[in-house]
Amino acid sequence: MSGVEWGTPTARGIVAAATLGSGLTLLDGTVVNVALRTMGDDLGASLEQLQWITNGYFLSLASLILLGGSLGDRLGRRRVFVIGTIWFALASLLCGVAPNAEVLIVARVLQGIGGALLTPGSLAMIQGAFRAEDRSRAIGAWSGLGGIAAALGPLVGGLLVDHASWRWIFLINLPLAVLTVRLAQTWVPETRDPRAHSRFDISGAALASVALAGTTWALTDAGGSATWWAAGIGVVAAVAFVVVERRTREPMVPLGLFADRTFSAANAMTLLVYAALGAILFFLVLQLQTVGDYNALEAGLSTLPITVCMLFLAARGGALSERIGPRIPMTFGPIVMAGGTIWLLAVGPDVVWWRDVLPGLTVFGLGLALMVAPLTATVLAAAPDEVTGIASGINNAVARAGSLLAVAALPMAVGLAGDDYRDPAVFDASYGQAMIVCAALLVVGGVVSWFAIPSRIRQTPA
Repeated sequence: MSGVEWGTPTARGIVAAATLGSGLTLLDGTVVNVALRTMGDDLGASLEQLQWITNGYFLSLASLILLGGSLGDRLGRRRVFVIGTIWFALASLLCGVAPNAEVLIVARVLQGIGGALLTPGSLAMIQGAFRAEDRSRAIGAWSGLGGIAAALGPLVGGLLVDHASWRWIFLINLPLAVLTVRLAQTWVPETRDPRAHSRFDISGAALASVALAGTTWALTDAGGSATWWAAGIGVVAAVAFVVVERRTREPMVPLGLFADRTFSAANAMTLLVYAALGAILFFLVLQLQTVGDYNALEAGLSTLPITVCMLFLAARGGALSERIGPRIPMTFGPIVMAGGTIWLLAVGPDVVWWRDVLPGLTVFGLGLALMVAPLTATVLAAAPDEVTGIASGINNAVARAGSLLAVAALPMAVGLAGDDYRDPAVFDASYGQAMIVCAALLVVGGVVSWFAIPSRIRQTPA
């Protein structure tokens, strides 16, 4: 099969299906934070339950995204993508009709499983279907349109929460999923990886899920009756995961990749930076609503400077890295982000968006745009050619795990619990502490890059 040519109706159909599919997961990643305060009031949820509404999704997504990619390579990328989209839609329906916080948390975990099936497939379908000379254009279109979907998330979410119901941020996924499946079945050719083995690392996926779940539970419930049990289960599962991955013939995570200093350092930096990013968005949106008296739409739109910076400047960050190497962008990007985070300390009861939010988030977005493309290029260059897809998937999972663990741990660490997210005075005091912790994480990420990332990366991995 020679591949699909750019500019044909089939090419447009493939990009449309892949963009809509990944857009579903991007949309839910940006709109839920906007709706958390309203969900909590409507369902009578505690802060811990709000954390799990966010973390339940990232838990299953981070744990299973590598398995989802493997399933697509073996069983057919379009088939697994369609199954994931349908699964995601049914879980979204359950989210939309959830009668209480407990059901919503379960539905969010199920949503993450669907996301783990469709997210790797959205890019893999393009990679497998297009001619080699047209793939970069197709991936560029997919990336740009996906950025637009991320930018629309806060606007759509805020409008739905303020003028309809928070339930519609999930129910809107149903018609989008129907359109996605129709496009995929009509235009996307089925592709597989002919080198893929038939065996799946189910035990590795299960142990990774238990390790993340136990750790997340322990961090969220710190001081509770189940904390030490959850922590113990998480640690035992993590150790078992390492043992199983070392011994299995076809591991989900080839641990030998981490023997490369650059690969390990890039993923350590990813964990730190994305932990800060996830926590900042979680706290900032609640701070704007609880303390600043913003409505959901205003709070959602307030975060747009980050998306705008990424849309227009991320490619320039990649071009700069090609000229001067990854070390400087990966060092100063997080440090610039830390500066923006410190500026956000000004967000309080008398918040003025253009003075207190816009400058901080713009500086933060500039640092993020400087860092992201060099980070991806460094991760891929540090891995052998035959496992670059797995290397990229590991880095994606590490980023989501960072956000998951930060949102689990930080509220308790700064003294928040129960209904504190409804109390402006209590939340305001803890918000400042959280921003300082996030700024520190970002600075540490920059320091790791300075000492462990090479000034130049090889262009052709060994």
